[in-house]
Amino acid sequence: MRFRGLLLAFVVLVNLLVTLPAAAQTAGAWIVRSQQLDDRLVELTVHSDAVGHDVGVRLLLPPDWQRFPHRAWPTLYLLHGCCDGDTGYRSWTTKTDVEAFTARTDVLIVMPEGGTGGFYTNWNTGPAWETFHLTELRRLLEQRFRSGHQRVVAGLSMGGFGALSYAARHPGFFRAAASFSGVVHTTYQGTRSTNLVQSIARGAGADPRTLWGDPVADAATWTAHNPFDLAGRLRGIPVYLSAGNGQPGPFDPPGSGVDGLEQLLGEQSVATADQLRAKHVNVTTDFYGPGHHDWPYWQRALHNSFPMLLAALR
Repeated sequence: MRFRGLLLAFVVLVNLLVTLPAAAQTAGAWIVRSQQLDDRLVELTVHSDAVGHDVGVRLLLPPDWQRFPHRAWPTLYLLHGCCDGDTGYRSWTTKTDVEAFTARTDVLIVMPEGGTGGFYTNWNTGPAWETFHLTELRRLLEQRFRSGHQRVVAGLSMGGFGALSYAARHPGFFRAAASFSGVVHTTYQGTRSTNLVQSIARGAGADPRTLWGDPVADAATWTAHNPFDLAGRLRGIPVYLSAGNGQPGPFDPPGSGVDGLEQLLGEQSVATADQLRAKHVNVTTDFYGPGHHDWPYWQRALHNSFPMLLAALR
C-alpha cells in the first residue's frame, strides 16, 4: 500500500510538470521573443524574475558568430544612462555608430535595459537589476549566445556608475571598466542642494529611500555601491574615465550655456580619478574640458576607450 501511494504521488507530480507552461518551469529569466534586426543586431525580450517583468536587451553579434558555432566570445557590456524610458537598451544603437564602428570586431556586445532610474543595483524594495544583469542575463548569454568569461564593461552617465560599481563589487567578473560622464561619486553633489541619485530616482517615479536608504542614516549601504568609495577594489584592472566641464564644446549648438549636470559629473570624475590613483589603480582619463552631457561626446569616448577594452579582452 505504501508503495502504491508513493507511485500515485509520483505520477501526479509528473503529470503536473508536463502540463505546466514552459516558462513556468524555468526559474530566473528566459527569452520571451527574439528578433533578428539585421546581420548582427538582435533584439531580445527577456522575462526576469529579479526585475519582476519583461525587459529589452540588444545584442551586436560578432561578425564571425555564424562561422564558428562552437566558439565562446569575449563580451562587452555597454550600459545606457537614465531617463530614456523603457527603451534605453536601444540607445547605443540608435544614437551612435557602435554597429558600424565594431563591424570587424569579434566581440559580443550586450546592451541591456537598466531602468529609467534603476542605477544598476538591487533596490531595497523594488527591481533587482544587479541580479538580472550579472546572474540571470549572464546565464542566458552563455547558454544561447556563447558569451565567454572574458568580459569588459562601459557605460555613460548612470551607466558609467553601473560599469564601475559592478566591476568593483564583483572582482574578477570584468577585466576592464570605462565610464563616460558617469555618476561615479554618488554622495558628491557640488553646489547642488539635492543629491543627484535621489533626484533621478524621484524623477523616475520611485521613492528614493527604496534604493539605498538615506545617504546619512544608511551611509554604509551607499558606500557599498559608490565607485569613489570602492576605488581600491578596482586595483588589478584598467579603468577609463572621461567627462567634460559643462562649458559649450565642439558638438554643442552655438550660443549654448553651461551644462550644470556635466559640470557636476566632471567634478565627480576628477575626484574619483584622484582616488583611483591614490589606491594604485591603473586609470586612464580624458577630461576634455568644454562639452555638454550629450551623445557625440560619449560616442567619441567609446572610440577612444575601445583599444583599452579590447586589450583587456585579449
